Amino acid sequence: MGAMRYSAWQILKQGLTGNAGWKPIWRSPEPSPEYDVIIIGGGGHGLSTAYYLAKNHGITNVAVLEKGYIGSGNVGRNTTIVRANYYLPGNSEFYSHSLKLWEGLEADFNFNAMFSQRGIINLFHSDGQRDAFVRRGNAMVNQGDDARLLDRGELRKILPYLDYDQARFPIYGGLYHARGGSARHDAVAWGYARGADMRGVDIIQNCEVTGISIENGRVTGVETTRGPIRAKKVGMVAAGRSGRVAAMAGLRLPIESHVLQAFVSEGIKPCIDHVISFGMGHFYISQSDKGGLVFGGDLDFYATYAARGNLPMVEHVMEAGMTLMPMIGKAKVLRSWGGIMDMTPDGSPIIDKTPIDGLYVDAGWCYGGFKAVPASGWCMAHLMATDRPHDVARNFRLDRFRQGNLMDEEGTGSQHNLH
Repeated sequence: MGAMRYSAWQILKQGLTGNAGWKPIWRSPEPSPEYDVIIIGGGGHGLSTAYYLAKNHGITNVAVLEKGYIGSGNVGRNTTIVRANYYLPGNSEFYSHSLKLWEGLEADFNFNAMFSQRGIINLFHSDGQRDAFVRRGNAMVNQGDDARLLDRGELRKILPYLDYDQARFPIYGGLYHARGGSARHDAVAWGYARGADMRGVDIIQNCEVTGISIENGRVTGVETTRGPIRAKKVGMVAAGRSGRVAAMAGLRLPIESHVLQAFVSEGIKPCIDHVISFGMGHFYISQSDKGGLVFGGDLDFYATYAARGNLPMVEHVMEAGMTLMPMIGKAKVLRSWGGIMDMTPDGSPIIDKTPIDGLYVDAGWCYGGFKAVPASGWCMAHLMATDRPHDVARNFRLDRFRQGNLMDEEGTGSQHNLH
């Protein structure tokens, strides 16, 4: 099947003929009996791993196994934010690398991911928070990324609709990260899937892994709902299901799975130009290209594999939104959804080999999964191809919790549900 070329003529032609002539942008192959590499999980991280295995390392005999359809997991269930505003060494260089990849992503895989560097503003509401954001901004600049502190006057010029003088949480200013922004989450998955498929990777949907085959301490393949598949190397890239997938290999990962809700309003005229984060309520909001306000808040704080949340957290998010910007009170909420967060004790991810030869894990992305998609795949592909960690992911070790080398970005302490 030849790749379809997109053009204004094709859009006009397909629009006039019922859109029946579009070709699939990746194949639907039957699984082969054996591959060099199997990736368990067809989300953003799994697809980008396969893409960079083929593109950067020439490893194309690869299968991506997805139990549902491409885009059915967290890559299609997030608030689409892209940023590199991390503080700690280990995290900061990784997300800096990821943002650089984002900036060249669409040209790289020749697909419109609707990446928009509209800028991110983190608000602060006290002298202590201002000091913390000054430190964070300095760390970002030292890493080579951008950061600028805005006082109240500067902030009012670009965000006039906020409630600056509320009694409990007056707005003192904000940290502005101009290169941050958002992207179309589904399009990112489609772009990586198309790019991997064009390089020979088999993307196999509706193929759930039910077991991991191990002989003499080495992985030999997987059992699936579509039969056994052999492989010399297997990567577990299953986000909120990482703990259950690893259990098939007899491993217990330091991960809890929690649900994180998100919401979108009806479409309204453009009013929010940036991504805005409320410093006192873990509330964040942006406006999609279709006009909907996309916003979210905190975890629901109980372990679950259900992609839906509870009503008290809905109320909490709505209260935070109304506290920050009362203007949105009349906007109708169109829909909500939940994504299953794979939470680590220190809030930072894992990209590492496991004690089983040939078995690798990429997990524990907490809130940071979407923005990490390019660099996660880049580094996981490097690890699987060379058996050495990529330099920007060298601290994302599986054994750091036992060794005590935590990467606690928030300084919250080593409990999953505090991150």
